[in-house]
Amino acid sequence: MATAETSGAGAGGVGKTPAGTVTPPRPRKSVTGTRGWVAGVFLLPALVLLGALVAYPIVYSVYRSLFDKDGSAFIGLDNYTEVFTNDAFFTAIKNNLIWVAVAPLVCTVLGLIFAVLTERIRWGTAFKLIVFMPMAISMLAAGIIFRLVYEANPEQGVANAMWTGIHDTFVDGAPWPGANGRTNSGSPLEKSAGDSFTTKAAAQPGTPVLLPVVGLKPADMAAEPQAASPGPADGVTGTVWLDFLTPAQGKNNQNAVDQGEKALAGIKVEAVKDGKVVASTTSGADGTFVLPDSAAGAQLRLPASNFAEKYGGVDWLGPSVVTWGVMSSYVWMWAGFAMVLIAAGLAGVPRELLEAARVDGANEWQVFRRITVPVLAPVLVVVLVTLMINVLKIFDLVYVIAPNTSADEATVLAVLLYNVGIGTASPDHGVGSAIAVLLLLLVIPVMYVNIRRLRKETRR
Repeated sequence: MATAETSGAGAGGVGKTPAGTVTPPRPRKSVTGTRGWVAGVFLLPALVLLGALVAYPIVYSVYRSLFDKDGSAFIGLDNYTEVFTNDAFFTAIKNNLIWVAVAPLVCTVLGLIFAVLTERIRWGTAFKLIVFMPMAISMLAAGIIFRLVYEANPEQGVANAMWTGIHDTFVDGAPWPGANGRTNSGSPLEKSAGDSFTTKAAAQPGTPVLLPVVGLKPADMAAEPQAASPGPADGVTGTVWLDFLTPAQGKNNQNAVDQGEKALAGIKVEAVKDGKVVASTTSGADGTFVLPDSAAGAQLRLPASNFAEKYGGVDWLGPSVVTWGVMSSYVWMWAGFAMVLIAAGLAGVPRELLEAARVDGANEWQVFRRITVPVLAPVLVVVLVTLMINVLKIFDLVYVIAPNTSADEATVLAVLLYNVGIGTASPDHGVGSAIAVLLLLLVIPVMYVNIRRLRKETRR
């Protein structure tokens, strides 16, 4: 029987072994079809580079953070103590948390909206190209662009030019910004509450009230039109004028309307009794005005709104809003990145699901919320986590856009690391290394979440 089994194995090739023998195991190969040591040889260069460019800097940063400024003395955790007692560090941590919480979410939401809305329009590809184009610009170039965009002067900064244009459309500006009433000893005016100017004596019909003004800007100093004395009229009359003559025009009689002096048109004049405005009017082209009889016995007031400085817009790079201004430039750059990835995921969504939902009576919002978003959830998580890791290391935009006056309020950990450990005449490499280690610790949780998500995707 044993001889038959052996010959059968040779003839039929079924691979039966003779009784009492053990077949030695074959050497296992890796998933790539090669032996493990062969794969290791090919991976060795990459592992060397990874160790030199990633592992070694991390280990050395931890080691260097335990030494003093010049690395000559071991000081333990003193550098970390200094970091945690520095107000700038907590400002940087706060700003980093704001960046992580806001910027990735806004970019992802905008990318989702752009990807969904441009799917059905004819010029969707062109729109996507325009939105993605900022990704071709370096962070440094984008920072320079937005530093100019946020320039405070509306004549130079695009943001304030647009903002002031919208503001001036709905709000009337002051007729004579920067001017003020003359308040010398012989003047009929005195400064009152709220930066307004009020007459010292009560106004009476038949006696013109003179309201002299000074302090006009050079561009507004032209003498035309000339001021005039009010003619006979019922009620209280008077003149508002620029009580100033250039040397070429001759000697000036202060607090009197002289020939050649400039009339101030559009000035609002209020009659005030017992703290209440009983009448008001506006000066004409020759500076004269007329108030009704109800103004008799009242003091006349020039409100501060006549002389308010021209609206200059928003200080986009001021201490209170500089972080949000810089963040908007980041969204401008990275919303296109999110849109492209989400659009790629959207192309893989089964159209049968969408059409079935519409046939069942779902509107477009319901289709978007209950079909599109859940199916795209893995892609949205990838985009969100990638951007979170990216903003934790944000440096270029903050360093370039934030001016010196608000740099401390806009600082983030990467900028603080540079300023302390590199960018000064006397850098402190110990404290800089400690900040680098803390920044690494902040990135690790996000990386861990991303790695877990990748492992789950692999198991599916």
